Amino acid sequence: MIGYVTLGTNDIESAAKFYDALLAEIGARRFIEFDQFIAWGVSVELPALAITKPYDGNRATVGNGVMIALKVDSPEKVNLVYNKAIELGAKDEGSPGPRGPLPGFYAGYFRDLDGNKLDVFCMPGPNT
Repeated sequence: MIGYVTLGTNDIESAAKFYDALLAEIGARRFIEFDQFIAWGVSVELPALAITKPYDGNRATVGNGVMIALKVDSPEKVNLVYNKAIELGAKDEGSPGPRGPLPGFYAGYFRDLDGNKLDVFCMPGPNT
């Protein structure tokens, strides 16, 4: 149902470098690029993540309660992507580990360079 999610940025060049390196960890690459908009995906058939400067010309701000979740296939990949985000300058919002009431849900949380909250997670099974 979701085609893509867009995050606002005030520095498209820095954000693009951050997401190029981060999303490469899960096999995503740029597939749409304009002056003020870039989108990454693993396939045009699957949901994508995009960054943009706000259309109205105002400063991009972080939505309170808004979070983007990136699904991967293993706890090891969660750790890899989370650690890459921190290496690239992201802020920790919860290091990787088992979370919540769902058996096998494993996730790590961080904020990108603009303060947008992201989660990288997997649900491989109840023994995670």
